[in-house]
Amino acid sequence: MSESNTDGPELTAAQQAARDERHQDRMQRKKAVVDAAIARADKVRGIVVVLTGNGKGKSSSAFGMVARALGHGQRVGVVQFIKGAFSTGEEAFFRKLEGVSYHVMGEGFTWETQDRERDVAAAMAAFDVARGLMSDPAIHMVVLDELNIALKYGYIPLQAVIDAANARPAHQNLIITGRGAPAELIELADTVTEMGDVKHAFRAGIKAQNGIEL
Repeated sequence: MSESNTDGPELTAAQQAARDERHQDRMQRKKAVVDAAIARADKVRGIVVVLTGNGKGKSSSAFGMVARALGHGQRVGVVQFIKGAFSTGEEAFFRKLEGVSYHVMGEGFTWETQDRERDVAAAMAAFDVARGLMSDPAIHMVVLDELNIALKYGYIPLQAVIDAANARPAHQNLIITGRGAPAELIELADTVTEMGDVKHAFRAGIKAQNGIEL
């Protein structure tokens, strides 16, 4: 029995063979393009990844990369800015793993603290920890979660972040998350992803979920 085409009439054996040949030809040409691009990517160094935008998934993506790094036996440092007034699943999971230096330095969302001086002090204390991790050649990856928020409000000097990023060990990967990444940080980064906000359950009145937001 010949294979059926769900979008139209059943194909004859000759039509199926022609379709398969066209597919194979396209994949061969695509493989040649991909292989050439891989061959050109011959540099080996740590990169800066910026995850920004109003959509959900910035921290989730960062912690996915933490899991990958740990899977390769790498050491990871995590500093969470802003978040700190409530516990999260990633903290509960990664903090207890060998190879992770985990620091929750924030005091909660800025609209909760309502105290700029306290927020600045907390952010600078967090950045001091971050600088220590970024200068440690034994650390393969550093995640600065929600750093962009601290930069947006001017809690931390942007130039200090850029200087620390440029001075880090050559092999170290740096992941920075948070809405509103400044243009200078985007320019510095090797990889930038902007998460789009298409739809969110919170706007339908659904509480933040353990395992999804927390």
